[in-house]
Amino acid sequence: MRPAASLRWAALMALVLGASGSATAQPSGAAGSAPTGDAQVGFERRAQLTPKDELAQADTILTKLDQASGVVRRQLERARQARDVVKSLCLNDKLSQIDVAGRTAKDRQTALQAAVQRGDQELANHEFTIMTVLRQRAEQLVAEANQCLGEEVAFIGQTQVSVEVNPLPSEDETAGPFISAPPVLPPPPASSTGQ
Repeated sequence: MRPAASLRWAALMALVLGASGSATAQPSGAAGSAPTGDAQVGFERRAQLTPKDELAQADTILTKLDQASGVVRRQLERARQARDVVKSLCLNDKLSQIDVAGRTAKDRQTALQAAVQRGDQELANHEFTIMTVLRQRAEQLVAEANQCLGEEVAFIGQTQVSVEVNPLPSEDETAGPFISAPPVLPPPPASSTGQ
């Protein structure tokens, strides 16, 4: 067998074995069994809320979005008063995104109320989940707004930076044996006689 053919054969076998290995490595209940109803992998299953609880939580979410907008709006006003263009642009962007999330959440709350009135539990859960994601996004945007100001949310207190400077070497340490390169001689001139 030629080396190229045997290399292709080995690659094909590795692919087949890898594919069969991943097919057998599926967790129980994933293939060949009844669906569990949880199609989203990697998300924790939250406790099921009643429609009335979802409506109450939706009001809380809208309040938190309004608070987030107010916090960033005040930060933006201070940055504008300080005439800090970079912070103002950054904060304005974050505030715009929070405001969009707030408007979207209000629309979703209306849809949630309509779904609850119709008794559509699945649609109500969907609308409430979207509102929860919008609240999480607003919290993330507030943290990003704090970064616009140079404030890290994850750290408490001021950051201290210490710099250690190594002393420069003395002349004795830098002066080593001087080695001169051999002189470079120019090439001999070419003869004009053609010899």
